This record gives sequence, structure tokens and C-alpha cells, in this order.
Amino acid sequence: MTPFDRQAADFLRHLEHERRASPHTVAAYRRDLETLRAYLEAHHLDLDAAEITTHVLRSYLAEELRRVSHRTLERRLATLRAFFRDLVRRGVMRKSPAAALKNPRARRELPDFLSVEDVGRVIEGAEGEGRFEVRDRAILELLYGAGIRVGELVSISLGDVDLRGRRVKVLGKGGKERVVPFGRPAAEALEAWLAARPTMVGKHGAQDPDALFLGRHGTRLTARQVQNLVRARGALGARRADLHPHALRHSFATHLLDAGADLRSIQTMLGHARLSTTQKYTHVSIDRLREAYDRAHPLAKRSRVGHGD
Repeated sequence: MTPFDRQAADFLRHLEHERRASPHTVAAYRRDLETLRAYLEAHHLDLDAAEITTHVLRSYLAEELRRVSHRTLERRLATLRAFFRDLVRRGVMRKSPAAALKNPRARRELPDFLSVEDVGRVIEGAEGEGRFEVRDRAILELLYGAGIRVGELVSISLGDVDLRGRRVKVLGKGGKERVVPFGRPAAEALEAWLAARPTMVGKHGAQDPDALFLGRHGTRLTARQVQNLVRARGALGARRADLHPHALRHSFATHLLDAGADLRSIQTMLGHARLSTTQKYTHVSIDRLREAYDRAHPLAKRSRVGHGD
């Protein structure tokens, strides 16, 4: 075991046992440190964190910037700061090389979304009377119809759903609860699923008594299982094998904005803490408006002809 491996293991144990970090957080930090270790090894650098300089970390982050999202890069940086701060605390080094690193400048990344027609195709791809088709349609209708996150969807229990009032209580980021309305198509799909739900049982009739959505063995669906079924339905209905549940959430927000809903209402439904997070959807709609202008407006058509001469 190299010095770096020992230092990383000590840090992760500190997170888990002393800081009481969640398993998800510990796993994320572990992946980030493994990425740093791979970089050091690939560049034939010393596998000892005490020998790492700010210059090395800047080079590492610059390389990561070319292949990961801005959000992932920010998490990588947070991991570096926490890791080296822990090394200073334990006396392994006097000063953290990560202290001088600045947050990367955000790239404007517009959300991925589907057209109304493509959303319809994805949902219609789950047409059928089998229990899996009925379940998947209810999942797709709720992801799109309420604009909720996949993590929020899988945590929904039976008592959180009000079919008569067409609303659902979800647990969002930071443990904040909110109540989100959904439309008649989602209500009808949920009603059909609730009728089929008793057939989802494991051995000896075992079934989670609380979870809204179940897998074939009667246990609560995981976020990964929902991601996989959304990809499968996306490939079948809209030829989008890369479809992610978050794209349905983005589509929900974009289509609401296009239909005239105000940003504050959309912010409340999405559970965004800041209005600036919701405002990214205005960029999407402006881009779509510009495309429509270029296709339909006489002056835009004349401009294109002029450029072509």
C-alpha cells in the first residue's frame, strides 16, 4: 500500500466514524480520491499526498475539466479541500495545497429536454396492461407530470399520494418536504398502478407495505432501477436510449414556462431554493423562440436568402 492509499483510507475512516458522513458522501469522496490517484499514477508522480503541490492539483483539475461536468468538478475540488485539510489536521503536512485553488468558472449548460411530442411518445411506449407496463407508465407520468427528481420519486410512500386532490408529498434536497400537484393523466396512471401493485410480491408473498413503486420482488424501487427503465422506455418510444429521469423534469419546467406559467410557481413546484436555478429555463425558451423566429418570420427568411447570395 502506497502512502497515498494509507492517507486516503485514514481520511475516509475519519469521515465515516468521526464525522458521521453518509455512505453516499463517503462513496463520492472515495471515487474522487481514486480519480486523483489515477492521475498521479498516469503522470508518474509520487503517490504520497504530502508531496503534492498546488501546481499538480491545478493540472489535475484542468484535465478533469475536459471530461466531466462543472458540478462534478466542483465536487472534486471540495474533496481535495477536505482531504488536504485533514492531512494538515493530522500533522502530515504543514499547509494545504488545495487552499489556493479557486472554484472553476461555471459553463452555461442548458438543460436537456424533450418536445411535448417526444414526451408523449416515451409515455405511450409503456402502453399495455401488464403490471410492468402499468407501473412504468405511472412512473413516467409522475416524473413528467409533477417534475420531481428521481430520488424524490423512489422515496414516495403510499400515504404521500392524494389521488382525489391530485397532489403528492415529496422529500426534496436538504430534507425539505413539499407538496406538488399533478395532472389527470398522472392520476389515471397512478390509479391503474395501485390496482396492479398487489401483484408485485417476492418469495412467500413478501412486499414493502409503504413504498409506492415496487420491483418484481416486492421491494421499493431504487433510483438506479428507475434510471434504467426510463432509458429503456426512452429508446422504445423516442429513440432516446440516453434518456435520464432529469430530462423529464427539465421538460416539465420548460413546457410550463412555454405555456405561460410564472417562474415563481415553477420554482415552488421544482423545489429550487434559489430563483436563479429556475431561471435557466428562460434561456431554453428564448433559444426555442429564436429558432421559431428563424423558421417562420419573413424578415428572418429574407436574411437567410441574403446571406446565401
